[in-house]
Amino acid sequence: MHIPVLLQEVVEGLEAKAGEVILDATVGGGGHSEALCRSIGAEAPVQVSGQTTFICLDADEDAIERSRSRLVPLSGDSGCRFLFETVNYRHLDATLDRLSIGGINRAIFDLGLSSFQLYASEGARGRGFSFQQDEPLEMTFSKDVEKGTVTAAIILNEWGQDTIETLLASYGEEKKARQIAEKIVSLRAKKPLRSTRELVAIIESVVKRRGKIHPATKTFQALRMAVNDEFEALKEGLSKAWERLLPEGRIAVISFHSIEDRTTKDFFKELARRGEGRLITKKPIVPGAREREENPRSRSAKLRIIEKH
Repeated sequence: MHIPVLLQEVVEGLEAKAGEVILDATVGGGGHSEALCRSIGAEAPVQVSGQTTFICLDADEDAIERSRSRLVPLSGDSGCRFLFETVNYRHLDATLDRLSIGGINRAIFDLGLSSFQLYASEGARGRGFSFQQDEPLEMTFSKDVEKGTVTAAIILNEWGQDTIETLLASYGEEKKARQIAEKIVSLRAKKPLRSTRELVAIIESVVKRRGKIHPATKTFQALRMAVNDEFEALKEGLSKAWERLLPEGRIAVISFHSIEDRTTKDFFKELARRGEGRLITKKPIVPGAREREENPRSRSAKLRIIEKH
């Protein structure tokens, strides 16, 4: 089961109120929206405060269905209404227009992969996110890969060695990027790379394991980010969410990668510098020792929150 990261910190930091419009830009398994809905309902009965609307977005249609099953039963007495859209958050403005929603009061961006994406359920076809299973080299958030879509297999089999090296070094911060890229290009000349198992074997032949982090972690992270254009999507999504955010509204971002965190920090700091917002978190909030122990995947999480003037 997927465990939402920094759950209580998000609830306390967003300070969501009944009757507001809340954007869950990466709804995943629905954990953050559920916690926000329950916290609002506990403080103010719907008969007094009015209905709270959650706009739940995700590029992964499976995630939308999982969150729908989890959240819809909360509707009614909780005073929460949930609207679901299978879309990347970089297009949130068009989605809000389509739903005839002009402004939002709160937004949460959880930039991590869910356990459901990493580990395909029995009988389901995985998409190559996990280096612990043998799956096709896709790594797309969309379940259905359309013709012409950039996948991890296309990058590994068709892109130049220098480009692959730059990708692994910049997005994955992989110190052995050059050696991995050389090995990929050498082996693909004999036969195309098709599965995650083949890629993991290449990486393990170059990068020796040290500590708890698997040698393939950084390469898989870099490929996933490139396939889904995650950094540009984040810039677009944050900018559009800020444009739609109403005065005294708040945006929370949970990042798991140094570049994601730096992008968020720089965006928030510039807004504060221009006098458009107030930094709720001067420094990022990180998981405590207990959460890191119970959920090791939370160890790299950082939460930043800003409020609009």
